[in-house]
Amino acid sequence: MEFWLSFRNNKERLRLPVLPPDFEVDTGKNNTKVMLQELGEINLIGKSRLRAMSIQTFFPAQEYSFCEYRGFPKPYDCVKQIEKWEATEEPIRLIITGTNINIPFAIENFKYGERDGTGDVYYSLDLSEYVFMNVKVKSNEKGYSQSGARPVFKEIPEKYIVQAGDTLGNIAKKLTGNFDNYKLIAARNNIKDPNVVTPGQELIIW
Repeated sequence: MEFWLSFRNNKERLRLPVLPPDFEVDTGKNNTKVMLQELGEINLIGKSRLRAMSIQTFFPAQEYSFCEYRGFPKPYDCVKQIEKWEATEEPIRLIITGTNINIPFAIENFKYGERDGTGDVYYSLDLSEYVFMNVKVKSNEKGYSQSGARPVFKEIPEKYIVQAGDTLGNIAKKLTGNFDNYKLIAARNNIKDPNVVTPGQELIIW
């Protein structure tokens, strides 16, 4: 059994070096119970809920005998990769070989930290199923119509040189599409005051 996280049709992927001790997929229906005077309580079966899943394990700082493979990325390189995917606001895909799990997910929550001084990074990754929508566009007044074109994604650079008039918030919005990612950029560059950046300053984005 192998756990794979992939991004943008396998353009980027990460195999978990340590398997979680267990996993389960939460599924269900959005059923509605109503009370009818003549029949009493009845259950109206609704549409399926989005599947949800949580992965809890750790990124090892050394090659333990129980690791799934050798040459795996360093713990914080794995953290950096997941945070990068999360910041794009795009889905990832989870594949568990030997099972029927090959599901696109949105990252709901990602928590990580160290416990025992070994350098291992323990983490919890909460996922919620992502459904791709095929949107049909109506014809406009001139009679032209548009099909749902696949969006063109822009690569996020690893580094950026601050320009005159830049702020961390504007930089985060321009490069990642999300203003709130200025907090990650500030932390990655040890910037205490996110309102102060200097033209010509080199920032590590990812």
